[in-house]
Amino acid sequence: MLVGHRTWIFENKPVIKSSATVVGPFEGNGRLADDFDIIHDDLWLEQDSYEKAEKVFLEESCQTSIKKAGLQKEDIQFFFCGDLSNQITSSSFAARTLGAPYFGLFGACSTSMEGLALSAFVVNAKGAKYVLTGAVSHNTAVEKQFRYPTEYGGQKPPTAQWTVTGAGTAVIAEEGDGPFVTSATIGKVVDMGLSDPFNMGGAMAPAAVDTIEAHLKERNVPASYYDLIVTGDLGRIGHEISLGLLNKHGIGVTEETYKDCGILIYREGQPILSGASGAGCSAVVTYGHLLNEMKNGNLKRILIVATGALLSPLTFQQKETIPCIAHAVSIETEVGAGGGL
Repeated sequence: MLVGHRTWIFENKPVIKSSATVVGPFEGNGRLADDFDIIHDDLWLEQDSYEKAEKVFLEESCQTSIKKAGLQKEDIQFFFCGDLSNQITSSSFAARTLGAPYFGLFGACSTSMEGLALSAFVVNAKGAKYVLTGAVSHNTAVEKQFRYPTEYGGQKPPTAQWTVTGAGTAVIAEEGDGPFVTSATIGKVVDMGLSDPFNMGGAMAPAAVDTIEAHLKERNVPASYYDLIVTGDLGRIGHEISLGLLNKHGIGVTEETYKDCGILIYREGQPILSGASGAGCSAVVTYGHLLNEMKNGNLKRILIVATGALLSPLTFQQKETIPCIAHAVSIETEVGAGGGL
């Protein structure tokens, strides 16, 4: 199952049995609105804090995924999830509601694919029949940790990104019609010395390139094997940097075959500066839009490369640079010859 140094091939082809996405009003006004299960028209969800609202977003997504799979919450054997709030409290408190054995994850904005990779690994190894995985972020809860509180009204530079309000989850099962999780390449920490928290896309781009190159080499497939390679939330700055690096390194990708969730989710004209970010960004785009494209037959093989900036308010205050990571997971409706499958 291990190919090369850090790529898993899932011979038993774990299935994404169902998925669900719950988003806020800003995302509901974006270009992918038709792909979301629930769109809320406010950020509070009748809670008295944004952090509590973030938990509700995640709980609703979990409940919807389980219902769409035709299961009860008691059928879920493990829950892999994470967020950006202090000590991943939103995920932990949602896990309290769910009541399933829980792995709390922190990979920053790479958490969605970290969770999917681990869930597929467990199911592929017959460690569980049904596993639930996901990630969540909330704009106003996260911005005050990593940038400025929205109430402060601080002006952001053009390199900054807009944190997605949304939760995306999926049920991974050992049997079903697909799409299948076929492989995963686990990222390593890459730090190029950038320290600006308002330019996370630029900081994360080299980590995305490193993981993509490792995945293609270890699975022994060309970039053209995939209909689409999609990064998590590099935004326009990071996307441009990574596209240039990939082509410089001889990886044949184009603007048509290489996309970014942080660019896809919002419309032109929304005040997002460089694009979207947040642990919920790749989660809602993947578990909503991209899986719908696969179900509609428009995509057969995709590689999702969720990117994460592993900084914290503490490390920023201590003037540390930003270590970054990217985890890649392949999802396929038609399994080809790559990687021995």
